[in-house]
Amino acid sequence: MNADRLLEHYDRIADAPDAIARLRRFILDLAVCGKLAPQEAGDEPASELLKRIAKEKVRLDRKERAKREPRNLNGEVESFQLPRGWAHAPLADLVSILNGRAYKQSELLSSGTPVLRVGNLFTSDRWYYSTLQLDEDKYCDKGDLIFAWSASFGPFIWTGEKVIYHYHIWKLPLHSEANIDKHYLYNFLLQKTREVKEAGHGISMIHMTKEKMEQIQVPLPPLAEQHRIVAKVDELMGLCDRLDAARSGREKARDRLAAASLARLNAPDPEAFRADARFALEALPALTTRPDQIKALRQTILNLAVRGKLVSQDVNDEPATELLKRIAKEKARLVKEGKAKRQNMLPEINLGQAPFELPAGWAWGRFPEVGTFGRGKSKHRPRNDPALFEGGEHLMIQTGDVARSQGVIETYTSKYNDFGLYQSFKWPKGTLCITIAANIADSGILSFDACFPDSVVGFIPAAGFENARYFEYFVRTAKANLLEFAPATAQKNINLEILTQVLIPLPPLAEQHRIVAKVDALMALCDRLEANLNSTATTRRRLFDALLAEALAPADDRELEAAE
Repeated sequence: MNADRLLEHYDRIADAPDAIARLRRFILDLAVCGKLAPQEAGDEPASELLKRIAKEKVRLDRKERAKREPRNLNGEVESFQLPRGWAHAPLADLVSILNGRAYKQSELLSSGTPVLRVGNLFTSDRWYYSTLQLDEDKYCDKGDLIFAWSASFGPFIWTGEKVIYHYHIWKLPLHSEANIDKHYLYNFLLQKTREVKEAGHGISMIHMTKEKMEQIQVPLPPLAEQHRIVAKVDELMGLCDRLDAARSGREKARDRLAAASLARLNAPDPEAFRADARFALEALPALTTRPDQIKALRQTILNLAVRGKLVSQDVNDEPATELLKRIAKEKARLVKEGKAKRQNMLPEINLGQAPFELPAGWAWGRFPEVGTFGRGKSKHRPRNDPALFEGGEHLMIQTGDVARSQGVIETYTSKYNDFGLYQSFKWPKGTLCITIAANIADSGILSFDACFPDSVVGFIPAAGFENARYFEYFVRTAKANLLEFAPATAQKNINLEILTQVLIPLPPLAEQHRIVAKVDALMALCDRLEANLNSTATTRRRLFDALLAEALAPADDRELEAAE
């Protein structure tokens, strides 16, 4: 083994995805192929151990042995070459594999001797009990080696009180504790279980039979080396525990600092805001090491944008109230000329119920007041009738296209023909789409003309607005707490009525443009940070793979590579 370079570079790979878990697996891989502890010429060969173990087996009850059918224990032997002094042996030559007892529901009580089930070994704290008097081999004592073989599987050394073990657990008493280190066998079974799971053969393990278990070939070292391997595994697993704790501590500290920085921005002190924002932006590369932290950063940017905290206000900007007056006047003209339907009057906005206080020059508005707003249409039933789509050329989107859009809808689900279009409605490119079914309040802007069903709401900003991007950013910001922006309603489900009542913080038009430009720039920065995270994770993973491969390579191979 050549693990020196692995340890030398470990600080560079410690934050690689699942680095600690992979290091644990690496340790077990080395342990069971003789590369973790040194071989010593003076150690008694494992072949001698097997002779003594065989003699111990002879002492089994001859009558019971006579009842058994002959077994083929020539299982598949591992592909690696055993070190000198080691020997392969079927698991059945080293341990007995004892079945637990199956229980009727009526036999499981609320008091008595605990019944150990597979769930108790993994996730469940719920225990059953039994008052049955059983043979001693149906009990499990502290220190016994056991193996769970049902849906969740793997070896354990029992550390609890005396229990009855259930049918889906095998007890593995050693034939000769004087010649086998139980903890070495445990480490081997742990490595073997992981190997089977990673190979995608977990389903075969779920249906593992006792006969197959007996045939598993164990690479058995000399007894003295077994002890050295166990000691080394314990030492290195302890190191992994400390590395894991250190990494967890780093992550928690980083999370606290990131959360505190973002909290100061989301509820800023006006006098310290610029300094807080500067600190947060400068510290971004150090604070953001996981995708979920980037997601929180994006949300903070949007929160600041719609609260007037992202760009400076300009006293020369025309107030948003003037824009709202012009939009209302234009809507009234279109109604008078018969070019638009008269809308239902919305109740007056109660500023006392507004989610937050607006900056100077801003105003609260609602979707119907600042543009065209309505549900999509799909009147025909069934909605998947081929008559709607045969020979179609009119694009149609669904909620899934909105959910996947990341702000701009560039995919469509199907195409309506003219009959399909007749029972629907085509919304123009630039329409803001908001879902009110499936994934609630997902949003995106159409990059093409399209129809959509009534599970999607469409919004076309009034002529005074350049585009719908500010409104899309607002919906993304408000999505988690959309009802907070609709204080006039008592309903808890998102629908067209709720969205009609949603209060939108409207900046002056010039400031809207500045906000959208700043959000775009900061989202691009987040994209770069996310790309760097992925690139760094990939680099760390590749370096880890290379170092593991080097550490596992036989010494002869490394010398040959060096000579070349």
